[in-house]
Amino acid sequence: MTSPDNILLHLSEPHEAYVRELFDQLEARGFPRQNQTPHITITFSPAMDPATVKRASQILPPVIPAQFERRGVVVYGTKSKQTVAWLLETTDELEQAARELNVLNPDGRGDRWSPHLTVGLRLPRAVVPDYIRALDELTSPHFKKLDAVRAGLWSPAAQRYTPFAGGC
Repeated sequence: MTSPDNILLHLSEPHEAYVRELFDQLEARGFPRQNQTPHITITFSPAMDPATVKRASQILPPVIPAQFERRGVVVYGTKSKQTVAWLLETTDELEQAARELNVLNPDGRGDRWSPHLTVGLRLPRAVVPDYIRALDELTSPHFKKLDAVRAGLWSPAAQRYTPFAGGC
């Protein structure tokens, strides 16, 4: 199965490097390797609707860059593989833009958006508590804010990135 199209936000270089270093440290502790590029998804679809793409190109540039604050850890999934993520909060303006895009996207979540950054993808359920404990130990208590500096559409099937804000 091909990954869906995603309208997403990319972190600043220092913040992306910090998260990638956490991935390396977690792997060194025996956890599954995390290969994903750290990002925050606004909305996704098997094939992103052109009207949603057009609107994203209009409403995201004024709200990027944006700052996010880590507010906790969440676990997604109910089966044998689960995802660990940092729950995030951001500006009201970006929150409103993301909700609008989710409403406009026929495959969106309606007027909802749960901003998060995945830090553990497809983890075996049995390791999730230890993974969260290790993540807490390795993450500096001073690393509370993340900067999103780029927004764009990633289309994995076409291997194409279309920037909306913040350059390429």
